[in-house]
Amino acid sequence: MHMQVKSEPGTPVPDLAGTSACAAYNFRRTARAVCRFYDAVLEPSGVRSTQFAILTAIAKLKPVPISRIGEILVIDPTTLTRSLRLLEKEGLIEIAPRGVRRQRLVTLTTQAEKVLAEAVPLWREAQARFLASLGGADWPEFKARLERATRAALSLKGASNP
Repeated sequence: MHMQVKSEPGTPVPDLAGTSACAAYNFRRTARAVCRFYDAVLEPSGVRSTQFAILTAIAKLKPVPISRIGEILVIDPTTLTRSLRLLEKEGLIEIAPRGVRRQRLVTLTTQAEKVLAEAVPLWREAQARFLASLGGADWPEFKARLERATRAALSLKGASNP
């Protein structure tokens, strides 16, 4: 239960010094800006960057359990289920009934393979343009730092229970 605290008129605002350095704020802000750019470049393919990430994960690992997609992409089960339902409704994926291990395996449809055939060159263009704007030579180190930040966040208490 979230409790909202109402302040009395004239109550001083707490000292907010340093809050603009918040890691969560800065990562979300950056992620929104980067995704907006990739979404714009991917638009002709009909998929957004989030859908592209899911489709490429499935393409690389097919057939893949739903839970594995969530682990790889760090997507909570509710959000992933919603995204997968939309992709299934659009005819891009097939989700098999629960198997022996109670896992539901996901595969791409022929339509998804066609969408990826159009989207991958667009993604390559977006990637090249974005990395060039960053100074592409720095990307491997920057990517490694992002991966360390991901692992650090996941290792903290509560990170696995959104």
